[in-house]
Amino acid sequence: MRDEVRERASSYFEGTSPAHDWHHVQRVARLAETLVEEREASDAETLDEDVLFAAVWLHDVGRSKEDRGEIEDHAEWGATEAGRILSDLGADEATVEAVQHCVRAHRYSNDVEPETLEAKLLSDADNLDALGAVGIARCFAYGGELGQPLHDPDLPPAEDDAPGGATQFNHFHEKILSLPDRTYTDAGREMAEERREYVVSFLDRFEREVAGEM
Repeated sequence: MRDEVRERASSYFEGTSPAHDWHHVQRVARLAETLVEEREASDAETLDEDVLFAAVWLHDVGRSKEDRGEIEDHAEWGATEAGRILSDLGADEATVEAVQHCVRAHRYSNDVEPETLEAKLLSDADNLDALGAVGIARCFAYGGELGQPLHDPDLPPAEDDAPGGATQFNHFHEKILSLPDRTYTDAGREMAEERREYVVSFLDRFEREVAGEM
């Protein structure tokens, strides 16, 4: 069923934002595979990979609708749509509910805490794609779509009260750099810290260049 879910999910991403397109979903899938491989052999918690990867493919099917202002919460809408897709493909009720929880819990800004291993792995993989070099590229791409400035030297992060930050530079400080604190697995935490360090070094150089320094 995993291939069928992937095929159905891909149809929701035509003409979507570069920051949340099908390439993003594919990267999240590869990151999820890495996190699964890095699990400790002594980890006794059972993992259902069918649930995990169904959730990976389906987690952002509602993203373009939210970006267009058609829905308020792509995670909630996506969970409902994921249930419809999975039921249509013959998934049992337990699988449907498990995937729906993963989809609801992956979003950074909602209050749904991942309660299962599959939900934790999806959340970690999704957050990892917002860090590091790819995360930097995604952040500025999305900011360009919104028409937000890259940086405002008169508005440092500490004085920016806008939700998520009024500039993309401030968005890193408001959200992106805190993502390692929202990782749930040991492997995810290790990868997130390494990617966070890369972002910190980039932001330091960015500020120096803005100031006209060498």
